[in-house]
Amino acid sequence: MTLTYYGHSCFSVNIGGNILLFDPFITYNELANTLVDVDALAADYILISHGHADHIADCVRIASRTGAKVIANWEIHEWLNKQGVTNTHPMNTGGKWNFGPFTVKCVVAQHSSGLPDGSYGGNPMGFIVTSEAGNFYYSGDTALTLDMQLVPKWAKLNFAVLPIGDNFTMDVADALTCAQLINCQNVVGVHYDTFGFIKIDHEHAKKTFAAAGINLALPAITGSVSF
Repeated sequence: MTLTYYGHSCFSVNIGGNILLFDPFITYNELANTLVDVDALAADYILISHGHADHIADCVRIASRTGAKVIANWEIHEWLNKQGVTNTHPMNTGGKWNFGPFTVKCVVAQHSSGLPDGSYGGNPMGFIVTSEAGNFYYSGDTALTLDMQLVPKWAKLNFAVLPIGDNFTMDVADALTCAQLINCQNVVGVHYDTFGFIKIDHEHAKKTFAAAGINLALPAITGSVSF
């Protein structure tokens, strides 16, 4: 599996030639919008963890162009349908669905969720994605929670994608604890540096994880890492 990072919490994972794009936020991300052409991004599936603008801003634009199936909670599914995006699959916390090349299980994320127009965004979620190529966990925006202890019961993970920017989500220390709870040795950090509230010390973050024997990858925007 190859993960490509597009800034903030936006990334794609290639699973057997199927491109899963997560939480597209590029147009309004000053760190990414000169590096990433949002109208050239490939996507077969788009997974939305919650409704905040910094996770959904480019979803309609990309889904309309690519025809990608959007996987999200019920409220976001309904909202997207009103925006003209009808190739959607609604899910909710605790649910699981086999999409053929991969299976998605939706898990708890301790956060909030409101859509860009101010309407209710439903439950924020994390995703466990399992496939013949491997398994990974994207926590979405979340606090550290003991619900994470359940993740290893559902999948042996090749890697996890966790927010590390603090203020709105877990910080580096809490993300490390999460990695230990989910028994995962490879972590990709997201949701950092985009805004003043979430700037981090990269070297300190890597050393914190390394001291615990866990690898923290902080790929450059458009950079890739394989697992």
